Amino acid sequence: MTTVVRAAQSFDDERKQRVAVLDFGDTETGRRVADQFSAMLSQEKHTAMIDRALSRTAARGVGYTGSLNMTLAGARDLGAAISCDYFITGDAQTVRRSTSAMPVYHEAYASIFAVSARTGKLVMWERPSAEAATPGEAEKSLLAGLNRQAARARVAITRAEQDERIARERERTTETIPIEDAPEEGSPAAVNFRAPLPYRRLRPAYPETAARAEAEATIDAAVEINAEGEVSRVEIVRWAGFGLDESVIETVRQLHFRPATRDSVSFPVRVLLRYNFRRPTSDANQQQ
Repeated sequence: MTTVVRAAQSFDDERKQRVAVLDFGDTETGRRVADQFSAMLSQEKHTAMIDRALSRTAARGVGYTGSLNMTLAGARDLGAAISCDYFITGDAQTVRRSTSAMPVYHEAYASIFAVSARTGKLVMWERPSAEAATPGEAEKSLLAGLNRQAARARVAITRAEQDERIARERERTTETIPIEDAPEEGSPAAVNFRAPLPYRRLRPAYPETAARAEAEATIDAAVEINAEGEVSRVEIVRWAGFGLDESVIETVRQLHFRPATRDSVSFPVRVLLRYNFRRPTSDANQQQ
């Protein structure tokens, strides 16, 4: 490692990460969860917390309304507006539930998302919950366990920081071969172009983690397909957490394609695959 690289890494190691905690909805539970989570993260010596009022104003200024289904570009824009390295967003509520076994009870939950402002990637998601006979007891139990999620967020941010540093160094030292994006239909680049076609269509599973959160979302994956029709790389460019991103990646990696061709010659190409997840209305647990 060169002296310059060592110095840069040392600077990165010593610099505090600027972290913003945004609102977790407009409920009392959401406000208390966000306040406590911010206070817990502020105790970390490598973290510099962004003022919550300033973060809230900046987020509203770019039209952010609490979405947990963001594109990489949208997340980067939000992070740039806040002027942070990472931001924490989510949703927290206390709701009344009932089942055949338990006529009335209350559940307090928090969906917690940690996002890199530099890459726009979702680096962690958690959904702790607590149940009790009264809303106050449920929320109290939820708040009591938030220290675990705060610790995991700190670990996830540290890991993401290391991964991003390695990726930046790889970009500086490794020559990459650019891959063409599939052209839009009707464009000049689409002349004599035949798009890749999967031999078999697979549906990503709707995971139990998403079912518990009653999550509905759209996942976009940028998929690089080589000249033999095999998937060489998958990147989630619109994420949603709750296990949906992982379900899409697992499914896409099983796909085999008729390769893209131009003038009957196969070549690697990047395509965008979109998967829409909705809560199942029957025993079927898959959506596309």
